[in-house]
Amino acid sequence: MDTMTLWHITGWEFAALAFAALLVGFSKTAVSGANTVSLAVFAAVLPARASTGVLLPVLIAGDVLAVLTYRRHAHWPTLWRLFPAVGAGVVFGTLFLVWADDGVVRTSIGAILLLMAGVTIRRRRSGQAAEAEPDSVTGGPGRIKARSYGVLGGFTTMVANAGGPVMSMYLLSAGFRKLGFLGTSAFFFLIVNVSKVPFSVGLGLIDGRSLLLDAALVAFVVPGALLGKWAVNRIDQRLFEQLVIAATVVGGLQLLLR
Repeated sequence: MDTMTLWHITGWEFAALAFAALLVGFSKTAVSGANTVSLAVFAAVLPARASTGVLLPVLIAGDVLAVLTYRRHAHWPTLWRLFPAVGAGVVFGTLFLVWADDGVVRTSIGAILLLMAGVTIRRRRSGQAAEAEPDSVTGGPGRIKARSYGVLGGFTTMVANAGGPVMSMYLLSAGFRKLGFLGTSAFFFLIVNVSKVPFSVGLGLIDGRSLLLDAALVAFVVPGALLGKWAVNRIDQRLFEQLVIAATVVGGLQLLLR
């Protein structure tokens, strides 16, 4: 029995998952947060609850490639400030998944996507660029902001692998520029996503069946990461972010109306 038969997916659905895996690689090395589109695709093709377990190893593969690419640009004081709050958010997300069924998870993913898209649109329209340096996150207001974003990021990444938009907004508001942004987010998501594996295994979201599908999809992450590395200094980021927001809204509505 092949992987497609095991998961009862068609060739077109597998192609959609492969494209989503390629987009994961691209987002990790070019535009962080773009993989919300991948989240919507996985949740649309697969059962919403199971999709979070299948997507996680694909994300980790992308994280490894991003760390190899931008490892010299990480800002560790920011990372250490975030991790305790993120850990609390992951625990809250795990408890939510224990209670929630597939329909609730699918609705939650759709709502999270729309919420993240709405906050991103509001921030873009405000046109307020942060002038603070990354070191400012160690001050009093910085601690409060880090804890707030950390808990929300941990919860959203555990429930829906949707922590990217949350952390993107936090790092931008903390004054990070492109390379520092990419390097810090690369290490952040590698550490957080690896820490989520035991929780996902315990919940039955990652098993031999999901790993078989992952083995077929991870190969598509590599060309996506290479494309992102090539495009990071060439891409019209404003247009791409607009497309990502539009796709995220469509994906969220599709999940809510499914």
